[in-house]
Amino acid sequence: MNAGPDRARKKAIARAWVDRPRLQGVFAVRCAGGGQVWVSTTRNPDTQKNSVWFSLRTGGHPNRAAQAAWNAHGEAAFSYEVLETISEEGLTPLGLKDRLKARERYWREALGAAALVG
Repeated sequence: MNAGPDRARKKAIARAWVDRPRLQGVFAVRCAGGGQVWVSTTRNPDTQKNSVWFSLRTGGHPNRAAQAAWNAHGEAAFSYEVLETISEEGLTPLGLKDRLKARERYWREALGAAALVG
């Protein structure tokens, strides 16, 4: 059995995944029950919600105010929103980090939000 074409296709798919432009960004977590908003940055806006929700569900989120709001109002009161994505193309790692910090500050001020982590 010749696995050559299938193996080459799999390698091409893996290479495309590794070489894809990565989007990082800023997201908000909102609690409708208490009116709170928290903002943070993430390396992967599409999957960050799972991480935040997991830590809140298990009672181990580092933000005590967010954890208290989750405990008081429950998961149904919470929402996750990607506010902005930033491509790393054309940016150095330090430039990307600086841009993310600046955009997080902007969104925290614009929404009257607290930091989710940090």
